[in-house]
Parts: sequence; structure tokens; C-alpha cells
Amino acid sequence: MVHELPHLPASFALEASLIDQLSNRNGCQRCVHGQNGQLLLVLHEVPQPSVPERMALFFWFDGEQWHSAGPNGLGGLFALLEEYSKAIDEQEAIIDDADTAKEIFDLIRHAGPLARSSRNLYHALVDAAVLLPKDKELRSARDRAHENERAADLLYADARVTLEFIRAERAEEQARSSDRLARLGFRLNLLAGFFLPLVALGGLMGMNVKLPDFVQNAFWLIFLGGLIFGVLILVLVGYKTGASRKEE
Repeated sequence: MVHELPHLPASFALEASLIDQLSNRNGCQRCVHGQNGQLLLVLHEVPQPSVPERMALFFWFDGEQWHSAGPNGLGGLFALLEEYSKAIDEQEAIIDDADTAKEIFDLIRHAGPLARSSRNLYHALVDAAVLLPKDKELRSARDRAHENERAADLLYADARVTLEFIRAERAEEQARSSDRLARLGFRLNLLAGFFLPLVALGGLMGMNVKLPDFVQNAFWLIFLGGLIFGVLILVLVGYKTGASRKEE
């Protein structure tokens, strides 16, 4: 029986029970089985970054042998699995060299669809292997697909962990910078507090008013008193700050 679905290879003579399960769109990756022992594998090519559409590949088992639009038998399936493996290896190399959050984010956007496609491809082959338990070549492809699925899941997980690590590392750097600025500001405030009594006394004595004689003759005594008040401010503020840090 010749099918009337334009997206399928014209050489596929699918039985009616298979055609009834298909539509005019490729759909998800799956294994479709008919009533007379025929199978149809609908698989997707390796997803490309920022491309939502998926290109479909079809493999048909007529009850005796496999057919595809490309290499005869399951040769095209093994070529597809090899393309998935290469794509995963390329992304793993990017993780090793990436040192910015943007690079890891771009990788995650590709690794996510790659992991999902690898997982769905593996499940489609599992269903086919259950229906054809004696097909050793199909079982080999299923096991290879499982390896790709595991590698793609690890890639996606590693990318997410790497991104979280970069974010945590940046947060620690910002916290250290904030702590250094806080310490610097505290020291500047202590220095300002030390000279505050002298500045206040200097402003008072420098006013254009007539001061008592004992004030005019006790300059160095007043200066020394200002220094003592400044030291007291340093001691009191430093002691309270140290005590609060110990409590934390």
C-alpha cells in the first residue's frame, strides 16, 4: 500500500494500520507498530541552537528488514547516534573552557534540547527493541542511544552546576569587596572621630569673639584635652564594634 503522507519517504509501503496512526506532521520521536509486524521509527536529527523546529528521520521495518531514506538498513540510525555523540562531546569541551556566565547560559540553552532529544530517541528504540527482541543490531543501537542519553543528562547537569558555581563565586567576591569597603569606611570614621574634638575646639576658639584670658593662655591644655577626647572616642567605638562582632 502506497502512503499519502508527503513527509515520509516515497519508498515506504506502509500498511494501513501504521498510516492510521500518523498525521501530516512529523510529531515526537516514537515507535509506531502495525498489526502485521511492521514498525516505523520516527526520530529527530540533532537539535540546533535557537532552532525550535526538529528535522525528522524515518526508519521502517517491513517484517523482514529495515529501510530508510538514506543508508540501507539501520546504517542511518547508527550515523544519527554518532552525530548525537559528537554534539555532546563538543558541548562538554565548551564547559571545560567556559569561564563566564553567558557562555554557560548559552551552553545550557543547547544542552537542554539535546538531553531531551537524546532521552526521547532512547525511549523510542526501547519500544522498538521490545517488539523485536531478536534484532541484535537494534539492541546495539538502543544501548548506544542509552549512552548518549546518559552523557547528555550529565552534560546538562554539569552545565547547571557550573552556572550555579559561577554565581556563588561572584557572590562571594562581591561579599568580600563589600566587607573591605565597610572596613575602610569604619577606619575613616574612626579617624574622623579622633579629630572631631580638635576640630570642634578649633572652630570654637577661632571664632571672632573675645575669649577669656584663661582660655587664651591654656592653648596646649585645650589641645591635649581634645586629643584625650579623641582617644576616648576611638576606644569606645572600637570596643563596642569588637564586642558586636564577637556576638555575631
